[in-house]
Amino acid sequence: MKFSRIVALILIGLLLVPSLPARVTPTHGIDLFSAQEEVQAGQQAAAEVPKQLPILPDSSPLSQYISNLGHKLAEHAPGEKWPYHFHVVNQKEINAFALPGGPIFVNVGTIQAADNEAQLAGVIAHEISHVVQRHGTRAATKQMAAQLPLAAIGGILGGGTLGHMATQGISFGIGSYFLKNSREAEKEADLLGTDILYDTGYDPHAMAQFFEKIKQQGGSPSMQFLSDHPDPGNRVEYVSAEVRTLPSKQTYLADSSDFRQVKQEVAGMKPMTAQEIAAWQKSGGAGSQAVIAGNVSPAASQNLRAFNHDDYQIAYPDNWQLIGDHTSAVTIAPPNGVTQNAVAIGVMISAYQPEEPNASLDNNTHALLASLRQSNPDLRQIGNDEQIRVNNAEGKSVELIGSSPIQQNGRPIQERDWLVTTRRSDGALLYLVFISPDKDASSLRPTFEQMLRTLKVK
Repeated sequence: MKFSRIVALILIGLLLVPSLPARVTPTHGIDLFSAQEEVQAGQQAAAEVPKQLPILPDSSPLSQYISNLGHKLAEHAPGEKWPYHFHVVNQKEINAFALPGGPIFVNVGTIQAADNEAQLAGVIAHEISHVVQRHGTRAATKQMAAQLPLAAIGGILGGGTLGHMATQGISFGIGSYFLKNSREAEKEADLLGTDILYDTGYDPHAMAQFFEKIKQQGGSPSMQFLSDHPDPGNRVEYVSAEVRTLPSKQTYLADSSDFRQVKQEVAGMKPMTAQEIAAWQKSGGAGSQAVIAGNVSPAASQNLRAFNHDDYQIAYPDNWQLIGDHTSAVTIAPPNGVTQNAVAIGVMISAYQPEEPNASLDNNTHALLASLRQSNPDLRQIGNDEQIRVNNAEGKSVELIGSSPIQQNGRPIQERDWLVTTRRSDGALLYLVFISPDKDASSLRPTFEQMLRTLKVK
């Protein structure tokens, strides 16, 4: 009885034609994982990534930009609506990877290498296509089938796959065999990614152009990408053939003001090399990535140090540290106030380019808030936003509550965020997010207010 059931399931997997809205039909193949198991496996693997790689905070402007771009592309992905999450790895080498069920990671080096937003979107669309076509769990299914007798596979079909995967030592962690795609999987992701690019409004040739560019450049920055994404051969030719099947468009999206702003930011960054990350991992990596209550001292010196940015000037306590430079987004925090992927105490200063620069400060502040909430779903406003003056200029003040990276008894404590916005001369928003544990908000507020009083927008 089990044997006939297995045969029937395999035949169904081979014969079913998926009803997916794309010119390229995504392949399915045999997969022992249910959609729920796939999401769970991906989430478990994603939780381990910050312990092995330097992940930028999800609240950082760069992470928010990648998240917004990724979700825009994912809206046009066919088939199962996976819970996509997009993250940025602070690594110099060009690479990106997708975990089963939706987590996607993009290296800073990839953003630095992209000539325009269409090329960057092509990389993300390619990774989304790996998720759509379930390449990771399909490869794991093949491995499990090779290691188990047919009768045992029947047992998996009747029970949970994740438990059997663990007993066989199969995982989707960093460096896993199942994250290194075959040439066949690469071609499938290229073609489906081309359609996603087209449907989102980008030049569908951009992905192949970027891949060819890094292939021709060669060198160590490209080696990791080419290792994880082997060249199927004739990439430009088969992508061009796919594009010819699509209705022609007069114009495509190529760039955006957000991309130009991000390119300016990453140009000033010095992401970690693979060698530096390997040394960091040997020294213990990011550990739990959580700051334990009591390990962060909020004490701030009354003596201030001036910092001149291209867009503003500000002073901050001289026993706090500044991360960033005169062209990039900046974080100012006390020692141990910043983990590998979050700010526990301090201030983040950056710019936001609204879609309508001539709209009111109130409208653009709320647009910024919507963007912040997209990458921080638990962030919520308390009270009403207020009109303030920032060095005699119009400003907005918003109080927010969220979850702190500081943990107590294994659980995050409550965080208080104070968002302040004002206009730059070019119409963009300059914004500051003052961050503290909720219990320390009142004691840190005088320091934050003192810093704000020194802010001068250029």
